Amino acid sequence: MSAARTHNYDESKIKTLSSLEHIRKRTGMYIGRVGDGSDYDDGIYVLLKEVVDNAVDEFIMGYGTKVTVGFEGPRVAVRDFGRGIPLGKVVECVSRINTGAKYNDEVFQFSVGLNGVGTKAVNALSRAFRVRSVRAGEFAEAEFQRGKLKKEHKGKADEPDGTLVEFEPDPDIFGPVNYQSGHVIRRLRLYTFLNAGLTIECGGKAYVSQNGLMDLIRDEVGDEALYPVLHHRSKTLEIAFTHTNRFEETFLSFVNGQFTSDGGTHLSAFREGLVKGFNEVSKGKFEGDDVREGMAGAVAVRIKEPVFESQTKNKLGNTELRSDLVQQVREVVADLLHRNPKAAEIAFRKIEETVKLRKELQSIKKIARERSRATSIRVPQLKDCKVHFDRATGEGRESTLFITEGQSAAGSIVSCRDVATQAIFTLRGKPLNVGELNRDIMYKNEELYNLMRSLDIEESVERLRYNRIVFATDADVDGLHIRNLLLTFFLRFFEPVVHDGHIHILETPLFRVRNKSRTIYCYSEAERDAAMRDIGRAAEVTRFKGLGEISPSEFKAFIGTDMRLTPVRVEHRHSVPALLSFYMGRNTPERRQYIMENLTVEAVE
Repeated sequence: MSAARTHNYDESKIKTLSSLEHIRKRTGMYIGRVGDGSDYDDGIYVLLKEVVDNAVDEFIMGYGTKVTVGFEGPRVAVRDFGRGIPLGKVVECVSRINTGAKYNDEVFQFSVGLNGVGTKAVNALSRAFRVRSVRAGEFAEAEFQRGKLKKEHKGKADEPDGTLVEFEPDPDIFGPVNYQSGHVIRRLRLYTFLNAGLTIECGGKAYVSQNGLMDLIRDEVGDEALYPVLHHRSKTLEIAFTHTNRFEETFLSFVNGQFTSDGGTHLSAFREGLVKGFNEVSKGKFEGDDVREGMAGAVAVRIKEPVFESQTKNKLGNTELRSDLVQQVREVVADLLHRNPKAAEIAFRKIEETVKLRKELQSIKKIARERSRATSIRVPQLKDCKVHFDRATGEGRESTLFITEGQSAAGSIVSCRDVATQAIFTLRGKPLNVGELNRDIMYKNEELYNLMRSLDIEESVERLRYNRIVFATDADVDGLHIRNLLLTFFLRFFEPVVHDGHIHILETPLFRVRNKSRTIYCYSEAERDAAMRDIGRAAEVTRFKGLGEISPSEFKAFIGTDMRLTPVRVEHRHSVPALLSFYMGRNTPERRQYIMENLTVEAVE
């Protein structure tokens, strides 16, 4: 028997990190993912949120109605016009963990910012951090580098009371960062929707909402609303909702002004209370899915002691609130429906149509399942992998489904894929355009039905089997058309799959430039030209017309650890139906006219 390897585990191995060291070494515990700013949930937006949260807390407590946010490269400045941090505690409040006024109910009743941690984390994770507090004609200011105090001073001030915080994310942690204006404005607008009367100025524009969540839902659904948004607002609860012709339900939830992207107790209580309220008024027993299909809504609660499941506060865990909140929502919804009979009539008509369609779909589903069972127990177009995605546990995030066009492209990927994590679904041709078709088409069209079965999203997108769905089509007109048809399918029937960031486009090289000793793969004409200059006169250039022309030995590098994927994102969700209707609908003459008026032709020299 071989001797087991031993490690010297003694007192010298025990380490105690300072709060500053802990934040910098365990950044993910405080701000979630790091990222460079390309994703809405990247850490640099959490830094911004923590600072703005404190400014909004002042407004909530009745001090200051305006917040200004400015950007200069990676440097961010946030100025509120509240009470200002007590001048003698400025340094401690932004640098010492568990120091703050949010433990005191007399000062902050419904705090947004985290108790004594948020701004300290921003300070620790910033290359440069500056705080300035103004109170009654005096100011106190301090400057930090990576959480360490560099200088501080006090003096007289000729400016309104309030607090200014400036910070620049540390490139040692975040790398080069770029704040995307779309992500920033989205977050700032959410603050205004959740705090009616608050004005936030950014980039020369002022954002303000007087109707709270009503304005938020109006912004989300645009002209899709089947009836005017129904809205209720009290000190501790605000809800708003309407129905649309979408196939999915869209709900946003907030706690103390914080967007809880993963929902939690308040969201589940809101969804249940909605159904109970509709059933109370209708004297019926509609199922929850029928009531909520196509519904867009939002719920915001204010509670004194929220329990979140992580530092980034994405999910509320106060289970003791559920039963009372369900009853409260039920009563509010029933009252709104009674006071708005025309809206209630439209809503119930929509629900009854959903029930009718669901029953019709049952028979179509049965036929489709019997047909597929007769063909094959397994999906014939799918070459599956061993690891699958589990949304509940987060396991299997590396699982990927490539959707390819034709057998030749599929053959290249099958030969070199990782069988553990990479699956392939092969299209037999161009998929059906479902831009203006109803859900029953998924059961009548064999290819769409098989794709839905492969993804296991028939009953719910929560059951999605692959974390990444990759469109692996040729970089030509036909390939682009197939991408659009696939994207139309997902946006039409499974919109959350797109919005949750699961859809990607595989970028494969257009050119191969090589000589006897070197090979360079190029993804654009500019890269090709640079490679030709680099290699010189002996350069041999190959243009790949399709994925099937790339040999498996070459293709392996393009779907390995250095795989280039372009994520598909939708900036404005409410605009999706109108875009699908125009670009993928039956309005061919109108679309043709638009193309002719906007077509540009580049001169060939």
